[in-house]
Amino acid sequence: QVQLVESGGGLVQTGDSLRLSCAASRSNFNFNSMGWFRQAAGKQRELVATITTGGSTNYADSVKGRFTISRDNNTKNLVYLQMNSLKPEDTAVYYCNAMVLGRSPYWGQGTQVTVSS
Repeated sequence: QVQLVESGGGLVQTGDSLRLSCAASRSNFNFNSMGWFRQAAGKQRELVATITTGGSTNYADSVKGRFTISRDNNTKNLVYLQMNSLKPEDTAVYYCNAMVLGRSPYWGQGTQVTVSS
């Protein structure tokens, strides 16, 4: 069994930056992709950004140009989400996600990001 552990959430003001981290409990596990989703109160969970093992990235339109997903160069299965120019509408619980073809997705426990106006 593999666990995903997120860190880096918090309370910030509009325009501030935060960096989220997600680490898998097994560094030798081969995920096809890792990424971030978020769920605001009363809304469905939505994709924020993903990155494949080959380095291809995908972003939600709402975060393009502000958020950057990356993988750690030295530690396998460690990904970051750099969030700049945060807006109140970015407020949500952010979940780390990891995918293996043919298997159910893996999820972290979530980390709260709150952006005050």
